[in-house]
Amino acid sequence: MIKTLAKSLREYRKPALLTLVIIMGEVFFEVLIPFFTADMINMIKDGAALSEVLLLGGKLAVMAVLSLLCGAFAGRTCAQASTGFARNLRRDMFTRVQAFSFENIDKFSSASLVTRMTTDVSNVQFAFMMLIRTAVRAPLMFIFAITMAFIMGGRLAMTFVVVVPVLIFGLLMIARKALPAFRSVFRKYDKLNESIEENVRAMRVVKGFAREDYEKRKFAAAADGICADFTRAERIVALNMPLMQLCMYFNMVFILTVGARLIVSSAGTLIDVGQISAMLTYGVQVLMSLMMLSMIYVMLTISAESAKRISEVLVEEPTLTDPAEPVAQVADGSIDFENVSFKYSEHAKNYALSDISLHIDSGMTVGILGGTGSSKTTLVQLIPRLYDVTEGAVKVGGVDVRAYDTDTLRNAVSMVLQKNELFSGTIRDNLRWGNENATDAELVEACKLAQADSFVQSFPDGYDTRIEQGGTNVSGGQKQRLCIARALLKKPKILILDDSTSAVDTRTDALIRAGFKSFIPETTKIIIAQRVASVEDADLILVLDNGRIADRGTHAELMQTSEIYREIYQQQTKGGEDNA
Repeated sequence: MIKTLAKSLREYRKPALLTLVIIMGEVFFEVLIPFFTADMINMIKDGAALSEVLLLGGKLAVMAVLSLLCGAFAGRTCAQASTGFARNLRRDMFTRVQAFSFENIDKFSSASLVTRMTTDVSNVQFAFMMLIRTAVRAPLMFIFAITMAFIMGGRLAMTFVVVVPVLIFGLLMIARKALPAFRSVFRKYDKLNESIEENVRAMRVVKGFAREDYEKRKFAAAADGICADFTRAERIVALNMPLMQLCMYFNMVFILTVGARLIVSSAGTLIDVGQISAMLTYGVQVLMSLMMLSMIYVMLTISAESAKRISEVLVEEPTLTDPAEPVAQVADGSIDFENVSFKYSEHAKNYALSDISLHIDSGMTVGILGGTGSSKTTLVQLIPRLYDVTEGAVKVGGVDVRAYDTDTLRNAVSMVLQKNELFSGTIRDNLRWGNENATDAELVEACKLAQADSFVQSFPDGYDTRIEQGGTNVSGGQKQRLCIARALLKKPKILILDDSTSAVDTRTDALIRAGFKSFIPETTKIIIAQRVASVEDADLILVLDNGRIADRGTHAELMQTSEIYREIYQQQTKGGEDNA
């Protein structure tokens, strides 16, 4: 896991290492200051000349300035390294997700991916910042301060033999109790983000069913769960400070009481006022370093869960990979399914598709009908290799889709999905997702073919009209037609319409299909539809039932041979009512 995350450090290794070096200098000067301060106190007590005191004071001032500069530079390089590391982590995760297949994405929920790229990365960033700065400073300060305390205080430093083990044991117990609560928070963050995402996406449904109060309660439950866990953990962690103060005040009282007696009894020969002053300072440094180490331990343990979740994304291997020598050109739009069976997971018990054998010539128009859950969408998703078949083979242009370069294959196949998505930006920007180099004339031609040009021209800004996020400022039918135009701009060899004219009227649907026949006769067109009228004039119609091809043929043939098709047709026409 550490090796995986360390790869994202890259150009920020230098400031990270520089921080470690500068921190050592800061600690060195901080530990020396009490030593020289003790000498100054003793010099003043013994009546030293003002010049000697000023000289030593000047040295202390220089050390203080150097320590301050080291701290400032360490803060700067630490911030540069930690924020850069977090940026690289987010970029690497996002890049990795872009390479995932649908199967990989199914493994992580979208809410979980959002949490991993935001909250988890922030936790790891903060832990890394503490690691390269505080995690170096605290142990060095502890070692140097303890050493100097024994040099300066002699037997008086034995107080640390009692205080340090008590503090270490207490801090470890506090951390051990707090960690389970911190760990449970991350799973609840996923639920919180999922609640927000679902609510925002389905806002119209929520308002349509007047379910705002239910959504508020669901969100409140998720938020309260996180609050409760954090509160429980913070209550435990809050015990750090009282424990720290108890040990620090015990140390001060012990040093002042025992030290004063030693000064009086030895007349200042064993220990003097300056040494007691230094011992008090070193005591605070020792205890504060232990306090920082306990906080580092808690933070690193918390961030370990975040680091694990980030690492899971970074090491996830895409289930779809290109061969060593991929085919770089699609010959034509012919499609072959050869004994294809498919299930979404190797652990799934049931197949979504079974025993599919099918040949489609380039340029054909193929209609697909079937009830809900008959795997119509699953069938067409195998063509651009959004999933790999479990058994058998799918061929495009006579070549197994697994032999193609993935980008080459998908550039030859345009899909207008059942759930149309438009992105925030202008209509022109959205259309150019299909072809970023398309001319204005090509945009207009594609929109005319998709029956979208007329309503686009009716907008005051035409093709420069801004689309809101998710296309909320255009109707469902307008969104579908823009998505069809976007797909046509790819000039594909295969065009797949997955129930993507369901929101347009039958006349517009007929005009779109007539345009396909006239303007893209060589493109293979696969139309998934609920309306028989949308596929009635297709060269081949497939009737799917429970993941199998129940019947196939033209409209006339299916009317004679397919009971399922005939029933659908009769239900959708007046003739069906008369027969009933």
